[in-house]
Amino acid sequence: MNQYMLSVHAGGEDAQPTSQPTPDEMQAYMQQIADLEQEMDDAGVFVFGGALKGPESSAVARGDSARVVDGPFIETKEHLAGFYLINAPDVGAAHEWATRVSSVVGKPIEVRPFAATGRVQVG
Repeated sequence: MNQYMLSVHAGGEDAQPTSQPTPDEMQAYMQQIADLEQEMDDAGVFVFGGALKGPESSAVARGDSARVVDGPFIETKEHLAGFYLINAPDVGAAHEWATRVSSVVGKPIEVRPFAATGRVQVG
């Protein structure tokens, strides 16, 4: 079984929603995500996943400098908002899961093979 990272990207054209979701809409959205994650778990593909706080909470360390600066790594309209690490038999199956995730979260999903360093096995 191979591992793939499904990256959830936010920002860009969808950075400014036209209106804030109501509490009921937000609850329904969170339920859809919980249902998707349960489906992934039931299928035996879910390894790990989570959301990230906004890019304004990030910091950057560069090279040998002891200096760490606030802010995202690069200037961009989009940012990494969260991810799932999944087990899948091949990239086609990973693409199918990415399509499902994208349809629920309403954001583009990048699929990349995950290359473990050998020091830590995830899952």
